[in-house]
Amino acid sequence: MSGGPLEIAGLDEVTERFDAFLIDQFGVLRDGKGPYPGAVDTLMRLKQAGKTIIILSNSGKRSAENDRRLAALGFDRTSWDWFLTSGEVAWRILQKESGQGAGGVSRKCLLVSRDGDTSPLDGLGLERTESGEDADFIMLAASEGDLHPLSFYETLLAPAARRGVPCLCTNPDKIMLTKEGTAFGAGRIAELYEELGGQVRWIGKPFADIYATAREFLGDLPPEKICCIGDSIEHDIAGAAGAGLKSILVTTGILETASDAQRQALFAEHGAMPDFILPAFTWSGR
Repeated sequence: MSGGPLEIAGLDEVTERFDAFLIDQFGVLRDGKGPYPGAVDTLMRLKQAGKTIIILSNSGKRSAENDRRLAALGFDRTSWDWFLTSGEVAWRILQKESGQGAGGVSRKCLLVSRDGDTSPLDGLGLERTESGEDADFIMLAASEGDLHPLSFYETLLAPAARRGVPCLCTNPDKIMLTKEGTAFGAGRIAELYEELGGQVRWIGKPFADIYATAREFLGDLPPEKICCIGDSIEHDIAGAAGAGLKSILVTTGILETASDAQRQALFAEHGAMPDFILPAFTWSGR
């Protein structure tokens, strides 16, 4: 977009340009404590405007788990059409590969998740292990970086990396929002695994699989009629650009304290610039 992003005060300024919105969860609709002011109403107004809405999240949990969680926070379940997570995309990929027999998924899986969540593996017929010593496959679905230092994960994963065990990261976010602030996300643990010599397959924003799944749901809708809304230049804005879609950067979430110069540096670093910049996920700035 020549001349840089257009600054807008509310979503009502651009709603008529698009037929569908792919909206990030953390950093746009909510933080680690709950919904942002006005986010519940804004999402409903966008839906009432006749738009197709997919919540597009780098969550290692499957879609149904996130549906329930967002509704429990006070969002109206009718205000989105699908909650698509990287965990859901990965589960579907693994389900397909599991059915292929030879060359499919390894038997013992070391699952790195949060709050004891096993949904990324439920129904896949994999045996769980708690050790990198005997794992055939690693799934990085979430981080407990607010509870454990990075060295905890290094100790857990180093034996698997030495053995060349493949790893699937279903939550590429390097930073996560918690009730206490920010902490390193599952994406940082995946980077650590690569630093230890392991190989990682990445699922979620900004990678292609999650956008292909969303586009399949939207049918033959032209890409110029689809807009992505997110707070991460590395994941949301770069992902939208890679998929040929328009984008809005909200300056809440992980970039809340970033200066304009810092944002510009990130645009250059990731080779992606949003079409619009919005201070927060609000309907109108008037």
